Amino acid sequence: MHRTLLIDGDIVVYQYSSTVEHEIDWGDDVWSLWADAKEAQQLILQYLDILVEETAADDFIFCFSDKDNYRKDIDSTYKSNRKGKRKPVCYKAVKEWIQDQYKTETWDRLEADDVMGIMSTADMLAGEKVIVSEDKDMKTIPGLLWRSGEMLNISQEEADYNHLYQTLVGDSTDGYPGLRGVGDKRATELLKTPTWETVVKAFEKAGQTEEDALVQARLARILRASDYNFEFDQPRMWSPE
Repeated sequence: MHRTLLIDGDIVVYQYSSTVEHEIDWGDDVWSLWADAKEAQQLILQYLDILVEETAADDFIFCFSDKDNYRKDIDSTYKSNRKGKRKPVCYKAVKEWIQDQYKTETWDRLEADDVMGIMSTADMLAGEKVIVSEDKDMKTIPGLLWRSGEMLNISQEEADYNHLYQTLVGDSTDGYPGLRGVGDKRATELLKTPTWETVVKAFEKAGQTEEDALVQARLARILRASDYNFEFDQPRMWSPE
């Protein structure tokens, strides 16, 4: 069966453009940064050779985040903790090289995670689709996931559980808190009954509302094909069934 990899381009570009970035101390407290984009390109070529061989892939597509993000309409503080943080010196050059050399996908107002989630669960590509990402959030998508050198097959039940889990614990990297004070141990204990009602009760017990829980759930939701309106090219806001 034909197998296509959906690769998180944001992670790949950041990782390899960071790897080739170097500091120079010119003395008298003068410092500068430099990077060789060609070195990053060579590392990516090596990475792709190994990745394709290990996953027995026939094809691959790099997925990138758009500059705009619909989640900021849900919560204006989403990812505000990243504001002002610079990207590696040759990030733009490496990204442009990938866009010139390979198949890429960037969808309006969506993150790379969403593009991978939708494409992997829609009937857009023939054969098997495999998400390639180190982001733990991708465990909220049912299907094949290549992570840390291992092929995972995430069931619908696991994916739905993981979404509820992320709603409770939040994600400090993405800047949404979940239910404050709830970490892995408490979330796992609560989700012995993995339902939306369980999540709502936990929020209400902490003095918050179902609407507060819904905001966190929508921020945590990596889009699947069912969460996207293909006619109007826009996401559908997640709601409990």
